[in-house]
Amino acid sequence: MAERGCPLEAVPLPAEVRESLAELELELSEGDITQKGYEKKRAKLLARYVPLIQGVDPSLQAETRIPGPSPATAPAPRQQKPRPSHARDERFRSDVHTEAVQAALAKYKERKMPMPSKRRSVLTHTSVEAYTPPGVPVSSRVSSKIQQLLNTLKKPKRPPLKEFFVDDFEELLEVQQPDPSQPKPEGGQMAVLEGELLAVGSTWPPSLLAALQQWGTTQPKAPCLTALDTTGKAVYTLTYGKLWSRSLKLAYTLLNKLTNKNEPLLKPGDRVALVFPNSDPVMFTVAFYGCLLAELVPVPIEVPLTRKDAGSQQVGFLLGSCGVALALTTDACQKGLPKAQTGEVAAFKGWPPLTWLVIDGKHLTKPPKDWHPSAQDAGAGTAYIEYKTSKEGSTVGVAVSHASLLAQCQALTQACGYSEAETLTNVLDFKRDAGLWHGVLTSVMNRMHVVSIPYALMKANPLSWIQKVCAYKARAALVKSRDMHWSLLAQRGQRGVSLSSLRLLIVADGANPWSISSCDAFLNVFQARGLRPEVLCPCASSPEALTVAIRRPPDLGGPPPRRAVLSMSGLSHGVIRLDAEEKLSVLAVQDVGQAMPGANVCVVKVEGIPYLCKTDEVGEICVNSSATATAYYGLLGITKNIFETVPVTAGGAPISDRPFTRTGLLGFIGPDNLVFVVGKLDGLMVVGVRRHNADDIVATALAVEPMKFVYRGRIAVFSVTVLHDDRIVLVAEQRPDASEEDSFQWMSRVLQAIDSIHQVGVYCLALVPANTLPKAPLGGIHVSEVKQRFLEGMLHPCSVLICPHTCVTNLPRPRQKQPEVGPASMIVGNLVAGRRIAQASGRELCHLEDSDQARKFLFLPDVLQWRAHSTPEHLLFLLLNAKGTVTSTTTCIQLHKKAERVAAALMEKARLTTGAHVALVYPPGVDLIAAFYGCLYCGCVPVTVRPPHPQNLTTTLPTVKMIVEVSKSACVLTTQAITRLLKSKEALAAVDARTWPTILDTDDIPKKKVASIFRPPSPDVLAYLDFSVSTTGILAGVKMSHAATSALCRSIKLQCELYPSRQIAICLDPYCGLGFALWCLCSVYSGHQSVLVPPPELEANASLWLWAVSQYKARVTFCSYSVMETCARGLGAQTAVLRMKGVNLSCVRTCMVVAEERPRIALTQSFSKLFRDLGLPARAVSTTFGCRVNVAICLQGTAGPDPTTVYVDMRALRHDRVRLVERGSPHSLPLTESGKILPGVKVIIAHTETRGPLGDSHLGEVWVSSPHSATGYYTVYGEEGLHADHFSARLSFGDTQTVWARTGFLGFLRRTELTDASGERHDALYVVGSLDEALELRGMRYHPVDIETSVIRAHRSVAECAVFTWTNLLVVVVELDGLEQDALDLVALVTNAVLEEHLLVVGVVVIVDPGVIPINSRGEKQRMHLRDGFLADQLDPIYVAYNM
Repeated sequence: MAERGCPLEAVPLPAEVRESLAELELELSEGDITQKGYEKKRAKLLARYVPLIQGVDPSLQAETRIPGPSPATAPAPRQQKPRPSHARDERFRSDVHTEAVQAALAKYKERKMPMPSKRRSVLTHTSVEAYTPPGVPVSSRVSSKIQQLLNTLKKPKRPPLKEFFVDDFEELLEVQQPDPSQPKPEGGQMAVLEGELLAVGSTWPPSLLAALQQWGTTQPKAPCLTALDTTGKAVYTLTYGKLWSRSLKLAYTLLNKLTNKNEPLLKPGDRVALVFPNSDPVMFTVAFYGCLLAELVPVPIEVPLTRKDAGSQQVGFLLGSCGVALALTTDACQKGLPKAQTGEVAAFKGWPPLTWLVIDGKHLTKPPKDWHPSAQDAGAGTAYIEYKTSKEGSTVGVAVSHASLLAQCQALTQACGYSEAETLTNVLDFKRDAGLWHGVLTSVMNRMHVVSIPYALMKANPLSWIQKVCAYKARAALVKSRDMHWSLLAQRGQRGVSLSSLRLLIVADGANPWSISSCDAFLNVFQARGLRPEVLCPCASSPEALTVAIRRPPDLGGPPPRRAVLSMSGLSHGVIRLDAEEKLSVLAVQDVGQAMPGANVCVVKVEGIPYLCKTDEVGEICVNSSATATAYYGLLGITKNIFETVPVTAGGAPISDRPFTRTGLLGFIGPDNLVFVVGKLDGLMVVGVRRHNADDIVATALAVEPMKFVYRGRIAVFSVTVLHDDRIVLVAEQRPDASEEDSFQWMSRVLQAIDSIHQVGVYCLALVPANTLPKAPLGGIHVSEVKQRFLEGMLHPCSVLICPHTCVTNLPRPRQKQPEVGPASMIVGNLVAGRRIAQASGRELCHLEDSDQARKFLFLPDVLQWRAHSTPEHLLFLLLNAKGTVTSTTTCIQLHKKAERVAAALMEKARLTTGAHVALVYPPGVDLIAAFYGCLYCGCVPVTVRPPHPQNLTTTLPTVKMIVEVSKSACVLTTQAITRLLKSKEALAAVDARTWPTILDTDDIPKKKVASIFRPPSPDVLAYLDFSVSTTGILAGVKMSHAATSALCRSIKLQCELYPSRQIAICLDPYCGLGFALWCLCSVYSGHQSVLVPPPELEANASLWLWAVSQYKARVTFCSYSVMETCARGLGAQTAVLRMKGVNLSCVRTCMVVAEERPRIALTQSFSKLFRDLGLPARAVSTTFGCRVNVAICLQGTAGPDPTTVYVDMRALRHDRVRLVERGSPHSLPLTESGKILPGVKVIIAHTETRGPLGDSHLGEVWVSSPHSATGYYTVYGEEGLHADHFSARLSFGDTQTVWARTGFLGFLRRTELTDASGERHDALYVVGSLDEALELRGMRYHPVDIETSVIRAHRSVAECAVFTWTNLLVVVVELDGLEQDALDLVALVTNAVLEEHLLVVGVVVIVDPGVIPINSRGEKQRMHLRDGFLADQLDPIYVAYNM
């Protein structure tokens, strides 16, 4: 055994010290002790033997273990002994990898990565330090983390990429080109490797069943199988006589005693499931041979433990595809199966209906003396089916024929030199793979005695198999490297065991490149206990090819074992490069022996045509032999590809007339014709142009922390496809005592180690709590189930790190803005192409009404006086409360008189002069309307303001105060209740009370008339100010003149056909925009009756609005998106109840959502569908469109064609282009027109930069010209330079005379095939989104709503979402509708969705509680408020993930 420090070789050490050193070394490699502890203990052990080097620092001695130059060049101590011949080359040491990882980490300068922050709910609310005052974003905790994140992203890892492939249309995804300097295979074409001939001796029985019959009748007392319990006691030994008689009994019962409607239940060739626990090899073996004797096909599966086991549905698919209807089991096993309420075995998820048969002795019938089974167990018929789970999780049945079964037993007998009456200790699962082939089949052919060690015993006592080898003097043992590893950990203090009886120790997973370290460490310790090095026989197998290769014991004439140290970088390019000089990235592999007797082996290219590989190239190993499986049962398509491969030479000539079977193993043929395996196809991840093996990545992760942060073997690595490439995901279980800092530290180091050793980035690293990963039936992780859970957002990690910035290198290049074509050229271009300029208008106004009436209706105060005089008792307004009761009604005369009182109070009490501004702070109701007209009556300018929220004064009161100040209001009119609120203690804390202007409460003002009602000198005099906070956080007030006010009312009256006999229902906030106009202005102008439903009342009664519409038979109704959402969410399931209460919506002709955004199709459609049951006409729902410069541009109204919907390509939209596509085509986005353009309104589409007119179906800014546009901003708070030209823009070319108002919205006009009311072809306006809201990322324009839609679809727990940018990083805030511990499931899915659908890398994912994203009364997200809250650390997030 090679020791660490060179000088030690000079001192002969006693055996027990060498043993203690070996144990110590193992402890270190396992991470059970620290490096420091190791050095301390080691120095102590050696202190007596190394007096010469006592002064030397032990850590220096340790340094020598880094594999250095060959011993020849090292200065040798004088009396050095020759190394024993079995001394291992240092480079193959199992801890070399750990050293490489540690060295790699040391090379990294610790790049500080921002640590994700988790909620400490208690801390956040109590700790003073944690609170950052608002408005100090620069120094906040969040900003410093973002700064850290930006620093880590400053050096993006991006290989030079030359070419692109076109993904459909706009987005050119970069496709990584092979690096010209990468290693390429240089060897000649490999030759097919031929195994030795299968020496079919006359002593071999003609078939397996013939062997069973022979031993059962001639050697009935010979032991066949010994079963052990969990304490290691032999509970039963099955003799060959018993096996034969019980199998016969079972065969007879199956064939003769099972009937279905007097027909036999089973016929030859039927498949039967075998459901036996791992602790019962005896009953399994009886069942297996019983089926063979009855000519039935056994399908062994795992015992289902719950109704929803990991992979249970896939097992159901297997049983279904094999047509299994009967399951065999034992009494004890059946009792433990999950039961239905009837007491029957439960139906498992995805399983076909099964009949369960218990096969314990008492349930079977003894066959008559003269009964003999007619089984012919030779030929091409299927003997048994073994299950196999693929990388993607699907479970298929691999069919093995009788001929293959016999050939496999013969080949194994020859290769392993098995002889009669030998004892074999089997630690493997006897239901499949090597455990079945050696321990149930080949053993019976050779009359061997198998001692079966159950998994539960191995867990309780990992040494049990060694003790049994000892006790039974076993000649052969069948183990996995995991079993060797476990026994190493447990062997301390066990002195009396000896492995000298073993001539064969088969390592069944020798194909796993990392088994070499277990073999070495095991030999290291047990050589002193009789284990001979040549006994170790690694082998390679696959479900399709069965045993592929096995190392022969030397007495059978095999060549000596070989090993190779390969360059990982070479392997990732598929070539074999021996790595002579010491490098970090190496993989040490051992041979898995020679090809099987009677087999031909070759290696072919993994993808495409199966060309033979070159001698120094890694490919998929293929086998041609009579001992391979024959098909995937019932699945012809995939069978052909795997079982009937014809390898060809470089010239394309087939190398054989017999097909080969693909093994799924990656490897090459080495010296002495030995087979080497470097990985499995199932674990292969192709990232860019390089290949990586999941097992290698696992090993690197495990080597990172010798302190054992994660449990060994509780780690899964797999790849997921994101954006046309494999992305590596690593999921590990962390120890329960690990702190969050430890976790993050470990994760960062794993990322660095994998990056350094494999030169590949990990896309996502997730840690889950201990014992939460789904387990495979016999230990280990069920990787495909982990992957499934990851993709479904069901993994529930406790820490997540996602690194899209480093991994995703195939994003298209950021768009470079091309020099724009000039406006004149555009017009010429459009003319040449025959395209019309995009211009549209509503009906003309001037011809519709005689000028007298128009003049009479020029000022709203005049209209109200005229109505009060001519129709005094006509009802204008009805106000409802939450119960549906009318709380107040107002006739024309009542409104006129209330307005007079308000005007008198303003002049006498507040002493205001004409032109003074007055803030109206009222809840939605009639008082607000009266106060508005009161202001107009005395020449004051009203400003409607939403009152502060009593439960949330600190945030709502400052906005009220700001509007009052910015609008320069000289007086505040309000109610008594609000007056008290404004003067309350809480209000004083938020706002300085002394700075309010005069506050007048209008609840009890005296009944007074005004001497004369003010009449404006000209229609252009200011009528009112309309203030609103935009979604980007800008407070802007616009000026509405008397002319614009009456033009607005006239336009709406014409579009909606409003007359005094009409009733409309309004459920809107009455403070700004069209909501205000409909609530306060239109009824007075048109004389119709408005049923007012205050939106706050819906909190107490969600059905109030719909009930009102039905009760008052309103043909026209208006609402906001928030109202519609409240109804869709709160009443969706209650339509039947509403119908019983008499709610009937068939009266509605048009239901309009008042909005200043792109129509929300999903919401309006689901609303229409939900309430179709209540009679809501399918085409009634539409949306309006207005903005700050003009509050009503489009509105569906009662005439004109229905709104049309078009589908545009979302990718073209990012480039400011419109490309119409079919519904359902990829990347399609539905846009619906926002109602019809109002009478008197003209719309044109202008280029955002050149300001030239654009053609039909071109995307640009919507400009509007209309008599009811606002005349300008009164003030804009938050962006003072905001722009007079919003109201007085002119085109740079074409019609340069018309004055337009710029809406700030992108959209396009499209002429449709429909005709409008005037008989002309109808022009539809499609609004795409606000220019202010749009995000400029990677040179493209994104609309937040599109990204948010993708995020909301990513996982069912996403209740709401908002995105914004911060220092070029995309921040996604997600409201979690679910358990806090599931929050982290969203991080990866959100990142994936945005990458896939928008080609954007998410920088930060913030997960918050429902209701945190601020939403205004129109139902719009206040993204800038959210951003400010995030940067000031005020959101109390559940989790913040900073994507690396």
